[in-house]
Amino acid sequence: MSTVTTTKPAPAAPGRAAAEPRPGEGRIGLRANLRHIGALVRRNALQIKQDPESMFDVLFMPIIFTLLFVFVFGGAISGKGNQADYVNYVVPGLMAMMGMNIAMAVGTGVNDDFKKGVMDRFRSMPIARSSVLLAKIVVELGRMMVAIAILLGVGFMLGLSIKSSVLDLFLAIGLSAVFGSALMWIFILLGLTMKTAQAVQGMAMLVLMPLQFGSSIFAPPSTMPGWLQSFTDYNPLSNLADAARALINGTPVGDSVWMTLAWSLAITAVTMPLAVRKFRQKT
Repeated sequence: MSTVTTTKPAPAAPGRAAAEPRPGEGRIGLRANLRHIGALVRRNALQIKQDPESMFDVLFMPIIFTLLFVFVFGGAISGKGNQADYVNYVVPGLMAMMGMNIAMAVGTGVNDDFKKGVMDRFRSMPIARSSVLLAKIVVELGRMMVAIAILLGVGFMLGLSIKSSVLDLFLAIGLSAVFGSALMWIFILLGLTMKTAQAVQGMAMLVLMPLQFGSSIFAPPSTMPGWLQSFTDYNPLSNLADAARALINGTPVGDSVWMTLAWSLAITAVTMPLAVRKFRQKT
C-alpha cells in the first residue's frame, strides 16, 4: 500500500506576508517589452486605418501653414518679391512647429482612451505600463514624418532649395523627431492629468502659442523688441528652428544642435518618469 506525501508550503518569514502573484507583476524582459510595443503600435495603426479622418491634421496642416505664411506674411517679413528667400527661412522653422502641434494629439488620444475604457483592458494584461505610452509615441512619430514629408514637398514646389547635402536634410528631420518625441511626454502627462480632452487642448494651446510665435520660426528675432528677443533666445523651439535652418541652408549651426539635444534630453528625463508614474496611478 503506497503512501501519499503532501508538501506544505514553507511558512512566511517573520514580519513578512506571504506574497501572492498578481496579473502583470514581475519583471518583463526587453524582448517581451518590444513585442508588446509592436502589438500596441499595430493596434494604434489599425485605429487610424478605421478612422482616416484622424490624419486630416497631418495631411492638411503643413499645406495650410506653408501657403499662409509664405504668401500672406512672407512679403511683409522678407520684403516684396523675396518670397523665395522666405521659403528657405520658414520651412525649416515649420518642421519644428509640426512636431509640437502633432505632439498635442498624443495627450488628447491618451485622455480619450481612458474615457473609452481601453486602459482598463490594458490594466488586466501582463504588459509593461510604459509600453502603452511608448507605442503612442511611435505612432505619432510616424504621423509626424508624414507631415514633414508633405511640408517639404510643398516647400519644394514653392522654391525651397537644399543648399547643403541630403544627409544634412535627414539630420534636420531626425533632430525634429527627437525634439518632437520629447514634447510628446509633456502632452501625455497633460492627457493623464486633465479630466477631459477639451481641457488638454485648451492647456496645450496656452503652451503652444507663446512658444511658437515667441520664437525664430516665422521671423528673425532681430525684428522683435528687446524683451521678446531675450525670451526667444531661451526658447527651445528657436534652437530647433535655427538648427534645422542651418542644416538645410548650409550655414554654421553654432550651438543650436547641441542645445536642442540638451532640451530634448532634459524634457524627457523629467516628464517621462512622471508620465509613467501617473499612468500607473491612474489605471
